[in-house]
Amino acid sequence: MTAGAAMNDVIAEYKKWKQQGEDLRTQARAAIEARFRELMAEAVQLAEEYRADFSAPLKPPANVTAFRYKSGGKGKARKAAKPAGTPAPKVEAPPAKPNPKVAGLEKKLATAKKKLEAAKASGAATRLLEDRVYELEDELRLSAQA
Repeated sequence: MTAGAAMNDVIAEYKKWKQQGEDLRTQARAAIEARFRELMAEAVQLAEEYRADFSAPLKPPANVTAFRYKSGGKGKARKAAKPAGTPAPKVEAPPAKPNPKVAGLEKKLATAKKKLEAAKASGAATRLLEDRVYELEDELRLSAQA
């Protein structure tokens, strides 16, 4: 065996090893991207459930600087290219959410009514509280029409 033939074998084996590494790298990249999309879809679903149940946004951990998503009909934070052969997980669309402005007005109205009832029970002046309840009811009615 000559030195040139031995060198060609080493080079050929190196190229083969490098190609196998590239193939593995490509497969790993696709798997990581698919898993990331699955986790993001789950995070969006959890954030929407939290907002629906507790009427407040779910705060991400301190090391996450931004977590934004479009709520509503879409179940993913981003639209990304799907890897071949891997079906995307199907996320059921949550039921239609009430208008956040209307929900906020309803909460304010409930609080104002409680204060009014407490004032009536204690015999305190109620005119300002009655006016506030009337204003909130009016604003709620107008918001519902829009």
